[in-house]
Amino acid sequence: MRETMNVDPAELAKFSDLAHRWWDPESEFRPLHQINPLRLEWINALAPLSGQRVLDVGCGGGILADAMARKGASVLGIDLAPKSLKVAQLHALEAQTTGVDYREVSAEDLAAEQPGSFDVVTCMEMLEHVPAPASIVQACATLVKPGGWVFFSTLNRNPKSFLFAIVGAEYVLNLLPRGTHEYARMVRPSELAGYCRAAGLDLQATRGMQYNPLTRRYWLNADTSVNYLFATRKPGALG
Repeated sequence: MRETMNVDPAELAKFSDLAHRWWDPESEFRPLHQINPLRLEWINALAPLSGQRVLDVGCGGGILADAMARKGASVLGIDLAPKSLKVAQLHALEAQTTGVDYREVSAEDLAAEQPGSFDVVTCMEMLEHVPAPASIVQACATLVKPGGWVFFSTLNRNPKSFLFAIVGAEYVLNLLPRGTHEYARMVRPSELAGYCRAAGLDLQATRGMQYNPLTRRYWLNADTSVNYLFATRKPGALG
């Protein structure tokens, strides 16, 4: 691993320790299983996935990557946690999911190797876990083809987000393991918009994600104060 790699070893260790639980819908990853249909359908509505070459950056155990492959995309999932990737590969074999592959490589290294190679790039629930999120955004912009889509989801940084995403989700409701998120690393929409502009990506749409602890239901709306999603596009025409 390069010394300059944009990764926090403690974050890798955290997710590696939980790797065997990625595909247990009642585990610590239950929220990801619950929100996956919402984010999948939002992505597919804006950038129909069938027949597209898709990259999932920070794929973890492959929850989104596997679902996008089942929509007919040819998907490459990348991550720097070997245990998570092995779980993703094993699940693809067991579920007989075709059209999905996984690789241990950083977004920056893949961008140097395969610029302009993907129709769609997704980077979900990752930016708040890396030291330099702007570098990831730039890599995603480099990896997508002109005219292609790049999707991000992350956590806003404000008092409400601290209360809901950390205190509520990790300490009160126990939806996530304690220590999953670090407040200082959360990314304001204005900051992410700035990273996207600097990388040459045009913001097309935003959505917020809400959760009702009584009904245990998630839904998308216009409120980006806690969890939010960005849909961006690289100028130009798909070749």
